[in-house]
Amino acid sequence: MSERVSHPILLVTACALVDADGRVLLTQRPEGKSLAGLWEFPGGKVDPGETPEESLIRELHEELGITVKPACLAPLTFASHTYETFHLLMPLFICRRYEGIPRPMEGQALKWVRARDMRDYPMPPADIPLIPFLIDLL
Repeated sequence: MSERVSHPILLVTACALVDADGRVLLTQRPEGKSLAGLWEFPGGKVDPGETPEESLIRELHEELGITVKPACLAPLTFASHTYETFHLLMPLFICRRYEGIPRPMEGQALKWVRARDMRDYPMPPADIPLIPFLIDLL
């Protein structure tokens, strides 16, 4: 019987922000962060005492300068992926209604991408299985 290695669970939240043309916003991880250069859905770590929705609203404001109301976040699916030192659990929400124009508040690159073209952008391993759900939806 193989020995089971236990990893701490890291809860992060992510958003497929969808524009009027049905494109999804991807952000590029900046230099100096783990997985730098890879494209991902905006979002981030859920702080103690926060719900995933509260965390996502906070992160979208900090990262992109937009305001999102809880009712505008719809859960779509989630990722569950083991990295070397932790296990990532990441709910993915869809958001089509928000206030403001997304802009790179942390110096990251932004790109609006059609769901079917997302595989052309290198992404973290946990994000890749989410793409088919967005292709089906959009």
